[in-house]
Order: sequence, then C-alpha cells, then structure tokens
Amino acid sequence: MLAVNDTNLRDNIKMYMDKVTDDYETMIVTRKDNKNIVMISEEAYNNLMENVYVMGNKANYDWLMESKAQLERGEYAVHTLAEADTDE
Repeated sequence: MLAVNDTNLRDNIKMYMDKVTDDYETMIVTRKDNKNIVMISEEAYNNLMENVYVMGNKANYDWLMESKAQLERGEYAVHTLAEADTDE
C-alpha cells in the first residue's frame, strides 16, 4: 500500500494512477484534518463489490463455505469437458 499527500498526488497524478492500475497498488491520499481517501483501480473496486455482495448474502456465504469444506475433505469430482464441434 502506498501513501501520498494530496499535493504530491496532484503534481504526479499520472504516475500514481499508473501504479494503482498497472501494479495493483492501493493508495492512501493523506489530507488535512485526517480526511484521507483511498485510491484503487476499477478492477479492484469491482472485485471488492462482488465480494461484498456474495459474502453479504447469508445463503451465498453458507453455500461457499460448505463448498470449501467439501473441497478440503476431498469431496469433489473431476470431469473432462467435451470439445465443441466448430464445423457447424
């Protein structure tokens, strides 16, 4: 995680935005009176929102945790995918 003050961010915004998007960095922008913000990429934001949605629904969370427990107990099956006919 990077931290930068608002003046430094303003002077070097392109470089910092590239670090956030290209290097998957999270950046804290420090401001007066502790009114800080966090900068993340759109990809990271979308992933975060998806996790909030999935984990925020008890039925989804319980299903995921049961699936994880089954996998850890070795209760899974391996399937071979059939090739699609592309000559149609």
